[in-house]
Order: sequence, then C-alpha cells, then structure tokens
Amino acid sequence: MPKRAKVVRMSVELPLWRALAAYRVLTMLYAVGLFATAYGRFPRPGVAIAYYGVLCVWTLTTLPRVASEAACTRRFLAADLTIALCGILLTPVADTHQRIVEGGPTLPSIWTAGSVLAFAIKGGWRWAALASTAVAVANLVERGAPARDTVHNVVLVWVASIAIGYVVEVARASERTLARALEIEAATRERERLARDIHDGVLQVLAMVKRRGTALGGEAAELGRLAGDQEVALRTLVSGGLGPIPRIPQDAERGAVVRVVEDEPHDGAPLDLRCLLAPHAGARVSLAEPGAPVRLPPGAAREVAAAVGAALDNVRQHAGPGAHAWILVEDEPEAVIVTVRDDGPGIPEGRLARAESEGRLGAAQSIRGRLRDLGGTAEWVSIPGQGTEVELTVPRDGTRTRGKAER
Repeated sequence: MPKRAKVVRMSVELPLWRALAAYRVLTMLYAVGLFATAYGRFPRPGVAIAYYGVLCVWTLTTLPRVASEAACTRRFLAADLTIALCGILLTPVADTHQRIVEGGPTLPSIWTAGSVLAFAIKGGWRWAALASTAVAVANLVERGAPARDTVHNVVLVWVASIAIGYVVEVARASERTLARALEIEAATRERERLARDIHDGVLQVLAMVKRRGTALGGEAAELGRLAGDQEVALRTLVSGGLGPIPRIPQDAERGAVVRVVEDEPHDGAPLDLRCLLAPHAGARVSLAEPGAPVRLPPGAAREVAAAVGAALDNVRQHAGPGAHAWILVEDEPEAVIVTVRDDGPGIPEGRLARAESEGRLGAAQSIRGRLRDLGGTAEWVSIPGQGTEVELTVPRDGTRTRGKAER
C-alpha cells in the first residue's frame, strides 16, 4: 500500500494568543471593579461609566481579533491602543487631581498592558517598543510630572513587552528551523524507501542486462554497456541525496505547514510471517519456522519478508549459484528474529561499508534501512570461508530493541 501524507500544523504562538484573550477579559473586569469600589470619590463618574461601557463592548466584541496572528490586523492594533490611550488621558477628567497625584489607577488600569502585548506578539520587540513608548507618554501627560511610581510602571511595561516580543521572534525562528528539519527528515525517509524499491527491482534488472549483454557480445554488448551506465547513474541518484528541498510554506498564521510521509497504516489484520517467507524455500534454501503462526502487523511483516528477500539476493549474487541458505524464524515474546545464513565464502572485513559508499544499497537500505524504520536492527556476522549470517530483529511493540548494536 502507498504511503500516506499527513499535514501537520505547528504554531508556538497559539497559546500566547489564547492567554492574551483571557488577560483582556480579566483585566477589563478588574478595571471595572476598581471603579465600582471607588465610585463615590469620582467627581464626574459619568465620564468613567461611558468609557467603561465602550471598553467592555470593545473587549468582548474583539475577542476573535486576538485569536490568531492573521486576525490581529494593524488597523485593529491601532484602534485598540487608541482606546487604551484615551482612557489614560480621560482619567484627569473623571477623577480628582489628588487621587492622581497619590498614584491612583488610570481608567483602563492594567488593561492597557494587553494592547501593548498584542503589539509584541504580532510584530516582535520593535512593535512592542513603539506601543509601550506611546503608553509611557500618555501616563506622563496624565500624571502631569514624572513620579517614582509612574516611572516604575512605565519601565515595567516597556521592558516586559520588549522581552515578550523578543521571545516571540526567537520562537518563530525556532519553529521554522524545526519545520525545516521535519521536512528534510520526511524527504530522507521517502528517498530511502524509494531506494529500497529501486534496489529490489530496477537496479538488479539493469545489472543482469549488463552481465548478459557483455557475455553475449555484439549489439547485446552495447545494450549491456548502456544498462551499466544507467545503473551507475541511478545508484548515484538514490545514494547521493536529493536536490534542494523546497522551502516550507508558511500559512497566514505563521504556523509552519509540514507534509510528513506516514508509514503504511497498521490497522489491518496481522499477517503470518511464515506465509510470506514460504515462497523463498526451495532446493537450496531451507526454512525453519515455529509450528504456530508468527503474527506481525501487515506493514512490518511485508518489510521483514522484503529484507529476507534482499538477503537471499545477496547470497545468490555473492556466494555463487551453488551456495545453500537457511532461514530460521524465532517467535520471541518481545521480538521476532529472522536469521538468514549461507555457506558461501563470507564477507571480507569492511566490504559492507565500501559497498554503501559505492552506492550498492542491498545491505544499507533494502535490509538495514527496512529494519531501522520498523524500530529493529540488522546484524551481520561473517567469517571468511565460513559463510555469512544476517540476524533481523523486529520488536513487537514498535520500540527500538536494546542491547543490539547495529553494525
């Protein structure tokens, strides 16, 4: 079955927008509560009541505007900051000069910080510095002269908003880096899967055409030479990597959208691995298996069977047509172990590493790559003159096996 593509949306900003929406509602209630407790000391409470009516309606109706970066437009930010500044400047009209001098709160109180934080989340620390500076000027005008508590509150809002804006910028950069890494990982996994399929089919056919054409001579030799050239080019392609991976698109909310290639779904009925390995048995291949079914998820069972087939192809190619092979299937409680052993000449030391560097992917992708994707391991044990043994281990729970060093 083909792989499925899943779209994953990542956004580190979404929790910030949710927190900002809650902050605006709570601080609105707090500002109204402060006014209610000091209602009798306001010489012109009607001004404050009118302002709080506007503030409540604005805060509640604009909650969708602070739900995401895309909805929080520049026009909304300007209007939101204007309401906060108007509230600060209206405080001397509604309240007494004595209360203002004593450090009484402005009409919007700490609701103003929500407007500044919206600038920080939307545009980073530079926008935060601009908004907090406007709030600082309005507070100084409202107080009439710089005072310790006023300067303290202004500096606190200024530093906090700039810090949050800077953190948001860093988080966005990290988000893009992570999304890029996931895209590269997904592309690499897909390349390895295609490499395994190519090795199991196309490369082997091209190699056979090259050998047969060279042996027959004449026009067949030219066909074999062309097949050999295409084999080398294809090996270079599947082993040397892909070209530049397209940049990851960013949606309107600046959340990175990553298309991740998922593994084949494992929701089908488990397959008996013995049935998939039985066709490999023959005059020169012996199969030893348990008496009971060896059940694995469909995808895992097919991949293990394909890895066994690749190991047998290596036996036929490197051990010679007269070599014998044995397949042993062990059904353990935590893992399924399949061992493929032959009586060929063995593998010289360092041969597997050289083969992988030359683009010959039988061990690197068709065997080790398949087992790695399943969370398992593939081990080679070979003594010159005494054959080769390949042990494939697949954990039942999908986690990587312990104590097996992948070689």
